[in-house]
Amino acid sequence: MPATVMPSLRYRNAPAAIEWLGRVFGLRKNLVVSDASSGIAHAQLSFGDGMMMLGSVRDNQ
Repeated sequence: MPATVMPSLRYRNAPAAIEWLGRVFGLRKNLVVSDASSGIAHAQLSFGDGMMMLGSVRDNQ
C-alpha cells in the first residue's frame, strides 16, 4: 500500500504563498479559510492524489 504524506506548513504571507504555489506548481485550492487578521486559518491545496495544508504563522503550535 502506498504511503500518503500531507505536509502542513505556515507562511508569513499565506495568501501570497497560496497564489504562488498554484501558479508555479499547479496546486489547486480545495479549501481556504481566512482568519480575523486577514491571514489564513487553514488551507488545503491539492496536486493529483496529493494534498498539502497551510496557514498563516501564529504564536502557537
